[in-house]
Amino acid sequence: YDHLGTLKGVDLTSASIGFKIINTRGFNSTSPVRSLQLIDGVDNQSPGLNFSLGNFLGAPDLDIVGVDVIAGASTAFYGPSAFNGVISMTTKDPFLFTGLSSSVKAGERNLTEVSVRWADKVNDKFAYKINLFALKADDWEAGNMDPTDISLDGIDNPGGYDAVNRYGDEDWWDDGGDSKTFPGIGRFYRPGIEEKHLVDYDTENIKLTTALHYKIKDDLTAIYAMNFGSGTTVYQGDNRYSLKDILFLQNRVELQKKDKWFWRAYSTHEDAGNSYDAYFTALRMQDSVVSNQSYNLYYMGLWNLFIRPQVRALPGAPANSLPMSQYQSIMDSLIATNLDFFNQLHQDNRNSVSIATASDALGAVSIEELERYANQLMPGTTEFDDLKNYITSTLFTDGGSRFYDKSALYHTQGERTFALDNGAIFRMGGNLRLYTPKSAGTIFSDTAGAVITNREVGLYGGWEDSFLDERLKLSATGRVDKNQNFKALISPAVSAVYKHNENQTFRVSFSSAIRNPTLADQYLYYNVGRAVLLGNLNGFDSLVALDNITDYLSKPANQRLEHDFGYFNVDAIRPEKVKTAEAGYRATIGTRVFVDANYYYSLYDDFIGYIIGADIEEGTTAIDRLKSLQVYRIAANATEQVTTQGFSIGLNTYIGDYQTLSGNYSWNKLTSAVSDPIVPAFNTPEHKFNVGWNIRNYPIKKNKERLLGAGVNYKWVEGFLFEGSPQFTGSISSYGLVDAQCSFTQIRNKNEKKTTITYKIGASNALNNQVYQVFGGPLVGRLAYLSIQIN
Repeated sequence: YDHLGTLKGVDLTSASIGFKIINTRGFNSTSPVRSLQLIDGVDNQSPGLNFSLGNFLGAPDLDIVGVDVIAGASTAFYGPSAFNGVISMTTKDPFLFTGLSSSVKAGERNLTEVSVRWADKVNDKFAYKINLFALKADDWEAGNMDPTDISLDGIDNPGGYDAVNRYGDEDWWDDGGDSKTFPGIGRFYRPGIEEKHLVDYDTENIKLTTALHYKIKDDLTAIYAMNFGSGTTVYQGDNRYSLKDILFLQNRVELQKKDKWFWRAYSTHEDAGNSYDAYFTALRMQDSVVSNQSYNLYYMGLWNLFIRPQVRALPGAPANSLPMSQYQSIMDSLIATNLDFFNQLHQDNRNSVSIATASDALGAVSIEELERYANQLMPGTTEFDDLKNYITSTLFTDGGSRFYDKSALYHTQGERTFALDNGAIFRMGGNLRLYTPKSAGTIFSDTAGAVITNREVGLYGGWEDSFLDERLKLSATGRVDKNQNFKALISPAVSAVYKHNENQTFRVSFSSAIRNPTLADQYLYYNVGRAVLLGNLNGFDSLVALDNITDYLSKPANQRLEHDFGYFNVDAIRPEKVKTAEAGYRATIGTRVFVDANYYYSLYDDFIGYIIGADIEEGTTAIDRLKSLQVYRIAANATEQVTTQGFSIGLNTYIGDYQTLSGNYSWNKLTSAVSDPIVPAFNTPEHKFNVGWNIRNYPIKKNKERLLGAGVNYKWVEGFLFEGSPQFTGSISSYGLVDAQCSFTQIRNKNEKKTTITYKIGASNALNNQVYQVFGGPLVGRLAYLSIQIN
């Protein structure tokens, strides 16, 4: 799965050891809702999240026979989730791949991985397989203490700042323009809690898959398959989440007649287990000890009482008789030249706030009891652990940060292929899907026993034929999809492939795709304190922009009555649409050089993002003109059209019978000048390339029972702006990574049984160039390993 990141046009991103994401053709995200991941034709998405968790809940490597990556709009045959591309994995047929396979891997970060596959062809009618996979590792920690892009201060501010991976430090206060009453206080923030104290970094992953294959006739097979996954990892979306003890279960039944037809039905169930929002955990922990407003009052009051005399006693402190502007200027210089002193003053004041809040909460108690109360926000203490465990084990709706998710999806699909008399092929099919989100109000608007269901139906057909002595192949497909909440939409596609000669092929195509809004885009109801995140099936009226609210608050009281709030409306959410034109060229130069190049141009309409606005209640006087306010973040469509284009080229050169030199380059660019704030971030490097060398199955001294293998790949990625939530938006620097491995294989034939043993040593990011691949994620370093595989 990791190797897919070396393919042209493919972006592989690590949000954690257990959660790696594949995207193609831009608009990359740690929530890859625009890509479809299939395993044996089955959608591997999480029913509640509506995207795949990488290969965390996918197929074990021992059971994968091949992976196809189809870049670009692919709705016509694959459905509305195949918006920017498809990752299609095929597992091994137990009739063809029998016997025992096992592997053990150990590596850095306490990596331990064990995988076993057993398959048996009982007779010509029946075969089965069983796979078991287990992994444990210490995840990379997200510890970026740089200021966020929205922090008003940097790391040198004595009163603190808003750090990327410290949560709860977003709220700030200042002296309110009265620096004489609060000399030197400047701007101060709540201390917050670092992510490493909130998240479970003990990654675990267990997979159990099985399949029973029965041949009703030689060309008619019945299949039952089960896929179970469980584990703990870290996921990054709007916030950082600890997916703890998550469960995933898929059941599939299928009938297939080779090259004629198939029918399959499957269900996917998930259980979020003990998963929780790490960011919101910090907010809830701090608020349970002292509210933000109370913290501000304590801080300023104690500063005034204990710190102000120390500041005024400093040599060079400004006199109160000076004009305010001159006073503030001298005070700023005083702070700048005495940073260590003011850093200590603020730390002393934070300590005083902790004791004061404990005293007010508990009354007349012992010093030990006051310290225990204050320790609730002190990482490493028993009191901190107790409070964190309480918050993370309590449902979101009950004052905690744990979310409940037992969502499911049910899907059935059939397809029939017709070979026409003139040599053409016609294919037609259809599918039905039912989503049953179930979050008990912690994610979706299914509170108080409300039941949500969401249905989709799709029909498609495709034709292909060859002309000019089979040198020209033409194809056309069309699809219509209908979600219960939206109008039916059509996705046509046409393509032409021309084989100029045995060594050169040209191709052109036009394709289109749609993406239905996710369940979150439709039904989300997630109150994060500062705002309520909402799905948007019905639209919203009379919202006010936050900049407008800021303008109102900055005005003197005598001007507020005449303020224009500039109300705006938000239309109901609609499906996204994309149209793509592309051209490609493939050639073999001589017998050992293979070239493949591709160019695309895409136009996107109705991009889904979100808009932020406030619902307010107005009063009739200047004093109460703004009586109440609630901030919402609402799923919405962009009004502007977006265009992107890209080019990729790959080159493979075969040296002798065993060696390969390979390289590829990808260029992707957002070409339209988009001012619409709803348009989601492109999050894609403009330039990227891979260069690799591999040697496979090289016989030692012409002994074909002892083989060597080795490989080295260098990947370079240009820096880009990663835009997630406001907390997780920032620049990713350019980086280069080297992956390397070597292997030794022994082949033994005994009693007509063949056993292959492969020993491998390798490392991803072998030079340990620690890099951020997503803003807000961890520094990803080297992961060296040793493994043995027996087949």
